[in-house]
Amino acid sequence: MTPPEYVAARAVLLDALQALGPHLQAVVLVGAQAVYLHSGSADLATAPTTTDADLVVAPGLVADEPLIASAMESAGFVPGGQPGTWLGRGQVAVDLMVPEALSTGHGRRSTEVPGHGRFFRRTQGLEAAIVDNDTRRIDALAQDDTRSFDVRVAGPAALIVSKMVKISERLPNPKRLKPKDGLDILRLLRVADPIALAVTLDRLLANELSADATRIAVDALRAHGTNPDGLLPSLAATAEAGFEDPEVIKASTVALVEEVLDGLGLDGSGDDRFVGILA
Repeated sequence: MTPPEYVAARAVLLDALQALGPHLQAVVLVGAQAVYLHSGSADLATAPTTTDADLVVAPGLVADEPLIASAMESAGFVPGGQPGTWLGRGQVAVDLMVPEALSTGHGRRSTEVPGHGRFFRRTQGLEAAIVDNDTRRIDALAQDDTRSFDVRVAGPAALIVSKMVKISERLPNPKRLKPKDGLDILRLLRVADPIALAVTLDRLLANELSADATRIAVDALRAHGTNPDGLLPSLAATAEAGFEDPEVIKASTVALVEEVLDGLGLDGSGDDRFVGILA
């Protein structure tokens, strides 16, 4: 049974996509909802669930009208306590974010989309989502909700990049590390072909927009994902605690990370500049 908080989060995501209709060509779904679209349960006991939604905005593709803030407010959203956060029904949050590499100004947390104001959060690690994404149909999870939207969804490689960059940023403050992030990476590793992941990571490393974030992520995978007692396997094992042998989770994580890392550069695509929806 789908957890009720996940059903609510999907409904509010659809509210946001409906509000952003004219801007959907500039939007990419990331975060847990994107992870679960790719992975489902991934044969893990911990059920997929989330309480919010995350959307990346490519500034160069945003339409002139309607103003994004006005569209969100007209759909019943109100600004939250953090830059880019909008609260919908049941106080469910939708975060509108711009990759650090596409952000303007000198604000530490907020950034501006030209013509639409500073209603967006600048976030490192999301550059790969602008390059690695595919259009998917997003359906409601509630039986009485028939809505669906076609929207760009970040690919598994881009999602791993964003998660590993987040983990790297939080290393100086271990209390901010979330076991769920480690488990989400394991979900993706379990369902994605390791060679396909390596090929995409190579292309992301060769793309000017996504290269820096991807390099951070790959270095972090090597540093924290190739030892059973490393940070990434430990986070995943903690998230599955009480359901599966932690040593099995750790070993699985390491084996899958090493498969991906071993595949980097093997396809000869390192010089291929993948063309995504660059802003």
